Amino acid sequence: MDQTTAWIWLSLFGLGLFHGLNPAMGWLFATGLGLQEGRAQAVIYALWPIAIGHAAAIALAAFVTTLIGYALPTNILLVLTGVVLLLFSGWRLLARFRHPKTRFRASAGELVWWSFLMASAHGAGLMVAPLLVAMGPAVQHAHHGHMHHAPAMAGSLLDATLAVIVHTAGMFVAMAAIALLVYYVVGLEILRRAWINTDLVWVAVLAITGVVAIGLGVWNMG
Repeated sequence: MDQTTAWIWLSLFGLGLFHGLNPAMGWLFATGLGLQEGRAQAVIYALWPIAIGHAAAIALAAFVTTLIGYALPTNILLVLTGVVLLLFSGWRLLARFRHPKTRFRASAGELVWWSFLMASAHGAGLMVAPLLVAMGPAVQHAHHGHMHHAPAMAGSLLDATLAVIVHTAGMFVAMAAIALLVYYVVGLEILRRAWINTDLVWVAVLAITGVVAIGLGVWNMG
């Protein structure tokens, strides 16, 4: 594994940590359920379906990137991904749409679905897509009689699956750590006194990722 590939795998895990820290991705919901039932087991129980729903949203983006990678060169796919990220972040900032909701006492299936919708609505999968595109050397294949370059990562469903697992592991570690910390030590009351607008931070990271993806794509065209 070369340094570039190692850096991308670490970035996938680190981006998972970032996703897990965002209360909108589920730790706040899990902590609330635990405090309502008065037991830490309820927190842990809620985290698993939330992580599965998040992984499903990331997997959808990963596999779509894989399929598109068969048809487009790496640099074009990077630019396209970056443009989509910028458009999505702009819409996310302006629309201020309502979050998908579920009952507070939700079943495991409802938590999976809610988490999938939340991750999709926030563009979590889109944020990971440029890393999938950038990983690995390009491979050639025929398409309508022409030769095209496609990223090795985007051409491998196995690698895409591993990327989802690594990313979700980082997300689960961060989500579990902060949910249990708030449950045992801090409590939800502190959120009223020390709250950060994570939506704006999230949109900023989406936009920065888009700019970087476009920059890498344009650089590779040179």
